[in-house]
Amino acid sequence: MAPESADPAPADATAGGAPEAAPQTTLGWSLAVVLRRWHERTEAVLADIPHGARGYHVLDATAQGDPPTQAALAERLLIDRSVMTYLLDDLESAGLVRRRVDPDDRRVRRVCATGAGLAVLSDARRRVDRVEDHVLGGLDEADRSAFRAFAGSAAAAIQAAAPGTDPCAAVTEAVGGGSGRSGAGSGTVSRARPGSGRNGRGSRG
Repeated sequence: MAPESADPAPADATAGGAPEAAPQTTLGWSLAVVLRRWHERTEAVLADIPHGARGYHVLDATAQGDPPTQAALAERLLIDRSVMTYLLDDLESAGLVRRRVDPDDRRVRRVCATGAGLAVLSDARRRVDRVEDHVLGGLDEADRSAFRAFAGSAAAAIQAAAPGTDPCAAVTEAVGGGSGRSGAGSGTVSRARPGSGRNGRGSRG
């Protein structure tokens, strides 16, 4: 009996053994793949912060410049005010932020990071940086920097044109985690049960 023929060459190899060029993809597909991996890895490393990535963004915003009011914080991060209340309640219960009376207007509460919150934020920033370097590991350092810069410029232009867009809700919708609405009843953030301190981790942006 004649010997069986050799196995055919892999589909992704040329006759010379070199891999074929990756098929051309759409921008939407490429961004979705990157975003899904970023979302999965970021949520995993921020699991100790109430509400994960969304709680991280709130904590980060309280540590920049003068302590913002709760209303200004919600406006800056494009988060519904009622949802922001729930976020701050849980961050405050965890000892990461505190609300204090504005000395110039006692009706206003300003939100500032606590010492513990700043320590957690510093460590979280390092973890997020490592995640992003891993997600973009297929690029060299110069290309990673360029990707971040171009993505930031594109996002800023889009948000300027549609200022009502909630970035965290958009992320959740893009990775298939929800409807993308940011209201308190949308599933983006649910009210914490007494004593839980953390909730809604599966649906944050």
